[in-house]
Amino acid sequence: METETKQKSFKTINPLNGKELSSYRYMTDEQIETAVQNSHKAFLKWRHKSFEDRGEIIKSIGKALKDHKEELSQLMTDEMGKLLKQSHQEVDLCAAICNYCADNAADVLQNEERELSNGGRGIITYQPIGIIYGIQPWNYPSYQVIRYAITNLMAGNSVFLKHASNVTGTAKKLEAIFNEAGLPKDLFQVLVIEHEQSDDLIKHELVRGITLTGSPDAGKTIGKKAGAELKKSVLELGSNDAYLILEDADIEKAVKKCVMGRIYNNGETCIAAKRFIAVEAIYDEFKEGFVKAMKDLKMGDPNEKDTKLGPMARKDLRETLHDQVTESVDKGAKILCGGEIPDGEGYFYPATVIEQVEPGQPAYDDELFGPVASLIKAKDEEDAMRIANDSRFGLGGGIFSKDKERAVELAEKHFDTGMVFINSFGLAEPNMPFGGVKNSGFGREHGGFGMKEFVNIKAILVSE
Repeated sequence: METETKQKSFKTINPLNGKELSSYRYMTDEQIETAVQNSHKAFLKWRHKSFEDRGEIIKSIGKALKDHKEELSQLMTDEMGKLLKQSHQEVDLCAAICNYCADNAADVLQNEERELSNGGRGIITYQPIGIIYGIQPWNYPSYQVIRYAITNLMAGNSVFLKHASNVTGTAKKLEAIFNEAGLPKDLFQVLVIEHEQSDDLIKHELVRGITLTGSPDAGKTIGKKAGAELKKSVLELGSNDAYLILEDADIEKAVKKCVMGRIYNNGETCIAAKRFIAVEAIYDEFKEGFVKAMKDLKMGDPNEKDTKLGPMARKDLRETLHDQVTESVDKGAKILCGGEIPDGEGYFYPATVIEQVEPGQPAYDDELFGPVASLIKAKDEEDAMRIANDSRFGLGGGIFSKDKERAVELAEKHFDTGMVFINSFGLAEPNMPFGGVKNSGFGREHGGFGMKEFVNIKAILVSE
């Protein structure tokens, strides 16, 4: 097995033109074991560092990310096709996460005291546990890494990263940035490994937690493997987020925000707006504006400033998306714009809107990971919420209404998701929790909540 692994390699491909970017070799089993032992040794020292000392280094990482913003952004765009300006925004978000974690970890993880029934003193302390293994996707090549790695480093853990193979260059660049910023050696390591090696790593006694961002099927697989080893996991999975356009919505704003919510990051976002549920009273008005706006989007080179929609990250992903559209149409859906694979190089797919979307169609039931929007007519507000919650997913969602207090009430009491965006679309905020329910996974990141996912919540009881 080891000899075979030494010989295996893979290439990264630019989705803009299908050309090779770089090639990489998988690690050997011996190299992986060395990485584990080194990570554990680094953890044993790091866990005793103060929050102030950790925070100083984490802030240095944030600064280094900014210093390398241009080259890191270009690499992300070259590897997965996101608009270059959105790559810049991603790096800015990563730096903000570093600063938030550095500034707030001491408060989030500070000891708590409680009075015991016998008059004694109870102390609750949050202690790091060891190596946290992250399995991450390609769609936000830096952000997906930063949001779990920085959180766990601030908590005192060490971190492994198995990134999606098509963004290996970004993974390696992040590792170099972390090291340049002064993070002690081996605390953050990129593992270029295969699935079987990953399975063995989950079983390793020194690996204490597993976090995955990916599809529900991947979540079920990794969750089962982690559970079999009695190890904590956090799963941030996919969704088909519903956005409700109510009768009193500002239609112009709703159209603008819904278009951005659907095509941001080329539509390849777990928390993207995907199902657009407009009540009957304003359905035609919203439909007209939405379809026109989607038709008018300029698709092209993600490096060009006036481009609004770049290529999808891989050819197979485009094929899967097109198959979902085709199956939906075969089952009664109607294409209002887009829906055809264009000629020419690159893995482009046009902004697409489908209506007459009903249960049993991929456009209703599944996650369409690309620039395809499902337009659904609801009778009224109650029916719209019913349709929104008629999903096996529960990551995010949105409500467009001029009555913000009413929208908040609907979000709080009726929307069965982990996040709800009112009069906007889903973007991460470092100080707000990120995560979902149902088939969208469990656990939370951001907002301080992620810092408590992989710590030992230890009770110390002191008798008088």
